[in-house]
Amino acid sequence: MTESHRVSTPTDLADKRQALILIAEDEPEIADILSAYLKRSGFQTAHALDGRRALELHQSLKPDLVLLDVLMPNLDGWMVLAEIRHRGTTPVIMLTAQDQDMDKLMGLRIGADDYIVKPFNPAEVVARTQAVLRRSLDHGYAIRPSVLRVNAFEIDIDSHEVSVQIGAQKHPLNLTVTEFRLLAQLAKAPKRVFSRAELLALCSPESDSLERTVDSHISKLRRKIEDLGLQGVPASIRGVGYRFGSTP
Repeated sequence: MTESHRVSTPTDLADKRQALILIAEDEPEIADILSAYLKRSGFQTAHALDGRRALELHQSLKPDLVLLDVLMPNLDGWMVLAEIRHRGTTPVIMLTAQDQDMDKLMGLRIGADDYIVKPFNPAEVVARTQAVLRRSLDHGYAIRPSVLRVNAFEIDIDSHEVSVQIGAQKHPLNLTVTEFRLLAQLAKAPKRVFSRAELLALCSPESDSLERTVDSHISKLRRKIEDLGLQGVPASIRGVGYRFGSTP
């Protein structure tokens, strides 16, 4: 299946005739059927056979929506979804053979926009795709702020730089990639408590690490912040997980 690419204009997105749909599905027959139905409805499509390829195409093609299978080789759908959410707000519809409430809740909690259980009617997938794109347009494709400012912290998402205001001076905070992702994720919702499983999925989707490694990264992150004279960031919530810290 060929991969098509285009630059969307506001007019294209408004009438939904030129939107690019990335189909992340390891069964070629299903992908071919979906692609045929989507093209018949005026969409353009690209296809990824595994999770790593899906992330590569998401990065390079900037699709308007992703149809994402849960059970895929080389990164499953949950890991791909978490990384897509880390990158931005691309609408995602999960495709799965598992009709379990917990799976649906997990997908929606990580950030899926819709959830379709196999076997499905391809025409329904097209209709749901149109509905999700319409909702996204209604919300104006809200863009994540590139700089998060929480208490003394200024976190630049694009440059991966963090500074901390101590008195009249700003001090840089040198973090590893995982430490930065953890801090940024907590800062996006500073009052919310994230479980270790959530943080692992959202901040290290490509890793095979266990949940306890989150504790190690958080400990190192907290130590670096304490070296600047700030205490309790991130805050540990016993038996639950972590949040950004106490809000003054």
